[in-house]
Amino acid sequence: MHLLKTTFLVGSLIAAVSMPAFAQEQAVDPAAEPAATEGEAAAPGPEGTFMDEYGTSFTFSLCGEAGTDLCGLLVTLEGESATEENLAYVGTQVMQAPQVGPNQWQGSLEAGGISAQATITQTGPDTIEIEGCRAAILCQTLAYHRVQ
Repeated sequence: MHLLKTTFLVGSLIAAVSMPAFAQEQAVDPAAEPAATEGEAAAPGPEGTFMDEYGTSFTFSLCGEAGTDLCGLLVTLEGESATEENLAYVGTQVMQAPQVGPNQWQGSLEAGGISAQATITQTGPDTIEIEGCRAAILCQTLAYHRVQ
């Protein structure tokens, strides 16, 4: 379990900083999503700070030319993944993933010589799940909950 979490986190950390892993980017028109009706508040987007059950947190924001990529800044790193090598990425942008569908982004994460493909999905107004895979078979999904 430690190996999978470390592999996923390290992979997640540097993901899309380098290059998107998927060349089949699909342009997503933010205007195509239904607008909130009068008296109904719009659901919160992915912008904000999210933390997993171990205490690791990311601040996500929309970025890129079209403003639809998802950028992630590693804020804190806790637990067994908080190695000296991984802690070097705290306070840095470790992800820029293109949007591939409503509430979903995909990219490649790389850190410390380890890389992983990642799918980031906003599953609810205050929840983001990150699935990281190495060698297409070693996959793990972690849920992050909004703290800010």
